[in-house]
Amino acid sequence: MDRIKNYFEDLLKFFRSPDFSKAVILSIAISVPIAVFSYLGNYEIGAALAIGCLLSSPSDIQGSFSHKIIGVFLAAVLAGLVSLIFGYASVELWILLPVLALLVFGIAYLAVFGFRASLVAFSGLFAIVLSFANISTALEIWERALLIVLGGLWYLLLSVFWHYLNPKRATEQLLAQAMELTALYLKTRAELLTETEKRESLKKDLFRIQGELNEKHESLRDTLIRSRLNFGNSNYARKRLLIFIELVDVLELAIANPVDYDKMDEVFGAKSAVPQKLSSLVESLALQLDEISISLQKNSNYTQKEIRENLEKIQTGFNNFRKNLDFNDNKEHMFLLQNLFDYLNRQAQKINTIIRILYNLEDRKRVFPKKKEVLRFITPQDYDPKILLENLNLDSTIFRHSLRLAVVVLVGFSIGAYFSLDNAYWILLTIIVIMRPNYGLTKERSKQRIIGTLIGGVIAIGIVFFVKNQVVYAILGLLSLTLAFSLVQRNYKTAAVFITLSIVFIYSLLQPDVYNVIQYRIIDTLVGASLAAFGNLVLWPAWEVKGIKNVMLKSIEANKIYLEEIARFYKEKGSLPISYKLARKNAFLETGNLNTAFQRMTQEPRSKQKEISGVYEIIGINQTFLGALASLGTYIRNHKTTSASEHFDILVQHIIQNLRNTENILSEQKIKRLPNQEITLKAEKALNQNFEDLLQRSETRIEEGNSQAGENLQEQLREAHLVINQLNWLLELSEKLQKNITKTRLY
Repeated sequence: MDRIKNYFEDLLKFFRSPDFSKAVILSIAISVPIAVFSYLGNYEIGAALAIGCLLSSPSDIQGSFSHKIIGVFLAAVLAGLVSLIFGYASVELWILLPVLALLVFGIAYLAVFGFRASLVAFSGLFAIVLSFANISTALEIWERALLIVLGGLWYLLLSVFWHYLNPKRATEQLLAQAMELTALYLKTRAELLTETEKRESLKKDLFRIQGELNEKHESLRDTLIRSRLNFGNSNYARKRLLIFIELVDVLELAIANPVDYDKMDEVFGAKSAVPQKLSSLVESLALQLDEISISLQKNSNYTQKEIRENLEKIQTGFNNFRKNLDFNDNKEHMFLLQNLFDYLNRQAQKINTIIRILYNLEDRKRVFPKKKEVLRFITPQDYDPKILLENLNLDSTIFRHSLRLAVVVLVGFSIGAYFSLDNAYWILLTIIVIMRPNYGLTKERSKQRIIGTLIGGVIAIGIVFFVKNQVVYAILGLLSLTLAFSLVQRNYKTAAVFITLSIVFIYSLLQPDVYNVIQYRIIDTLVGASLAAFGNLVLWPAWEVKGIKNVMLKSIEANKIYLEEIARFYKEKGSLPISYKLARKNAFLETGNLNTAFQRMTQEPRSKQKEISGVYEIIGINQTFLGALASLGTYIRNHKTTSASEHFDILVQHIIQNLRNTENILSEQKIKRLPNQEITLKAEKALNQNFEDLLQRSETRIEEGNSQAGENLQEQLREAHLVINQLNWLLELSEKLQKNITKTRLY
């Protein structure tokens, strides 16, 4: 029953998703002009407008509303311009081929301006493909091009209208998706406590989820910050920004509190029920986030009683563990459990704060940065034309991809023309949709496209065999089209099934021989997918192992700056500076980018996965280093600390120098300066001696019965213990990072 219930909840979540809403809008935008102009006897006009809707829709993605409008508008204009050029160039083959090659390269090359630009470019490439479809012959070339632009504007109008019907919906959905991913991150950490045999794969899952979270966080920063700047400090904008801040803190808290799983296994043993109980507590926190995300998507109230019950359950669990453990005989047990319980309690408080913000129960006054400062949290996209020239070389991944795509499209076009295949433009469409700058994603999408097309073909044959009704075909075609659009980003294989079904049913309205349509659809898809995968393999391939060192460099540099900001704040105290928050954001972002790059590397051919075990170890060390930084920074921010000593500075400078040397190794430069080991050892001894002195003074005060002085010394003792431990750990990790990068030889 639980499985069925979860299935229906997932289904309802899908129908409430922005992907499905966008698909419904697109289906309406396409259907209305076709229906209206078919009724008026001008089907060609309706078809051209529908194509304009289809071509402009890829740029309609989550993020800044103003950027979305600009993106869809530019996509519509580009699609119309491309249709105009190809309409006149297709007169002669000797003109068509060079124009095809140049336009495919030039439009694909626009992706150097970022993700949204790549979607606008996709609209242009899609327009090239549909120019070969010859859907409309009754219209002049310029008329068809103009109608395509108008179709894009019609879609934009509907999209804007939908946005203003519920302007908060997009933000709520994006926030809910970030909550879901955060909950998944916590669930995966819960599994790591008990699933001992799956730990390596689960750790890789954590890397992937963290990368996806970074993308959601960037979209949310852009949406929430721009919304607050445009509409002022409204209660809604303020609350959503506060919730987002808490979500970022939940992730930081998780990373700052890594669990030593091997130690857990050693202390509690394989048969102990303790890890399972702890895992259940972590899952209960994740469940709370999941339920809050569902309430946001439903736009319904979340039952506060359930929150209180879950918090009480966690607190009861803490108390039971404390009662059942003997402090003297199980010190190691108690140490591990106390750390975990403290971590869970803080996470519970974070989630409870999210609820309090939602229900206007949070009365703490928070000071937000000024406009100039807050804009620094949005990652700007540089549109300087110089970028085009800077990337005009084989070192650029986008340049290679554009060149590769142009060649493969020419080959696909030539095969279709030589063998006179029906609807040969499907080959080009498959190539355009599947080919990506990296081989792994292209190969994966090729497999998914082929499998989805075959499944869709089989289903279509079955339906066509038993059903001989044009009205049914029209309804099924529209439903399939809607589901295909809504699933493209979520599940490409399933989307390919519905794409095939929609094409078969739509063509069945135009052509009597449906089986012939299915046959050529499958053949063209197989040819296009094979060309795409083979092209990525042999034509100027950009293997991840060659580019991953640059991603490592950025991550190490970001961690170094984050450490410098932590050390500066520890010394200067006061309010948390913007530079600290930016350094923390960039450190998390660049580590997520490195994790994502590694995921791409694992999808490449084994022969190209050079040094993959070494890379995995480096990424693990880098992730642990960030966790140690976050742990140190979190403690310093949330506790009243003493003055930083010169010994602290010495150790920090040693760690920073290790990171600089690591950067020099990766960038193939000489190591400029080696840290003075003797000075570092003296500083370590001094910090350890300070800890021992504090420990002795604390015990003396307690023996004398001076509890107040003992408490103050206990606070200093905890600070000294954490600082020296984290510094030693960071020092060890920085040395290990340098050693492993030297050994792995990525340079």
